[in-house]
Amino acid sequence: MIPQWRCWRKWYKIDTPLEELVYTFGGPWPFALILSVLLVLLALLLSTMKIKLVGSGKCYGASSVEHQSHHHFPHLLSLSEVRGTRAEESQSHVYRMYFMGPNTFREPWHLPYFLPNAIIEIVYEDAFNRFIDGINSVAAYDWWEGSVHSILSVLAYPCAWSWKQWRQRNKIHRLQEYVKSEYDHSCLRSCRSRALYKGMKVGATPDLMVAYVDFFLGGDEKRLDIVSIIQKRFPMCIIFGGDGSYMSPYNLHSDTSLTNLLGQHVPATVWNHLVAGLNAQLRIVRHGSIRSALLPVIDWIGSHGNPQLEFHGVKMELGWFQATASGYYQLGVLVMVGDYSPHSIHQSGWVDKGNGEPTRNSDSCASRGLKQLQQERPYLNQSLSRKRMTGGINGGLLNEATLKSLDFKRDFLFPLSLLLHNTRPVGRQDALQLFITIMLLADLSVTLLTLLQFYWISLGAFLAVLLVLPLSLLSPFPAGLNALFSRET
Repeated sequence: MIPQWRCWRKWYKIDTPLEELVYTFGGPWPFALILSVLLVLLALLLSTMKIKLVGSGKCYGASSVEHQSHHHFPHLLSLSEVRGTRAEESQSHVYRMYFMGPNTFREPWHLPYFLPNAIIEIVYEDAFNRFIDGINSVAAYDWWEGSVHSILSVLAYPCAWSWKQWRQRNKIHRLQEYVKSEYDHSCLRSCRSRALYKGMKVGATPDLMVAYVDFFLGGDEKRLDIVSIIQKRFPMCIIFGGDGSYMSPYNLHSDTSLTNLLGQHVPATVWNHLVAGLNAQLRIVRHGSIRSALLPVIDWIGSHGNPQLEFHGVKMELGWFQATASGYYQLGVLVMVGDYSPHSIHQSGWVDKGNGEPTRNSDSCASRGLKQLQQERPYLNQSLSRKRMTGGINGGLLNEATLKSLDFKRDFLFPLSLLLHNTRPVGRQDALQLFITIMLLADLSVTLLTLLQFYWISLGAFLAVLLVLPLSLLSPFPAGLNALFSRET
């Protein structure tokens, strides 16, 4: 190739290979812009590989506040802080009440103003409503938190996601601390639970998408009351974590309390294998194609999940739950024990028949998230779609018939939001890793361009830089990648 000559201050100057490369892409500014975009895309790819291959989740259980505080400040435990064994907790567990909402600045977590049937006999209704007021005020975000997130979303999205994760993590710790020590547990009927502050605990899934409040017996209830309360544990609703994206797929998080509770009916090994298989099916469910993607999950539950559970008298059904006024809903499973079946649940009133208007505005607003099914169909009684479930959870069961009615939202910036929600760094540490990856790739690109320039000057200069100073030019990149993909980072 004949080198090009350019006029440079009244004399001609031959272009170097580096200059030819730069002007091939339109000049210094277009070349710098294209190189920056490539560096960011490669950094996102490496960070995604790091998060998916090496990253680990953290469970925000009811005892996470204790571990965090005791690690820094040793102190004597009061009676309210002395934890019993997991078996004792599962024996006294009554009900798990899930927060509604996606835990965003626009729609934070909140508990519904509805007293579940499972805890009617262990709480005072008026005091329980005051508890709902208090915990919803704690779960709400301040206006400036959402404003900072909006500004960072425009300027630097990775920083905005790190900010959101930081505030969500602080929020779950704040809720745990509120229920653990600040609230006086006056809504509980048990004197022992009120005295020891052990009747309620807050927990969340590792992805901070689902939070819940566990209710426990105090131990001083009458024996007949205990038997009737424990019988109301099932049917039990278990909400999935995740949002159906690549970085946060749907998953069933079975913590120790839930595993021990179901272990009274199903062996722990069977339940753990079932959860692992179900999560493998849920991992390929995308929110954008949720109708078609849930069909294999329903088939898997019918062909692999329920045959293992029915041997122990347990059955599982897929469903949608916790619909809010904005149209947001959560997926989950309904676990039934004994003679329960969708038809018997419908007949016994565990699911309302839904012939009349809903008693609460939230139910009518929640129905916006689901399309109106055609009336007078013969499968409607079996599908239980658009039914209001007691126990404080609204929703319905999903099968091949009702799956067509499941709706999902798409905004006008769907391609951009899809890219952002599937390449985001999760947490402050991953945002720092993304920044380090960009710096490493920038260092590598500058090194290669420098070597190209020295190669044009002379072969001796190129070999001198390449062989005499190898550690200063080439070693940082592989060393940085090794540190990036190590499990200790």
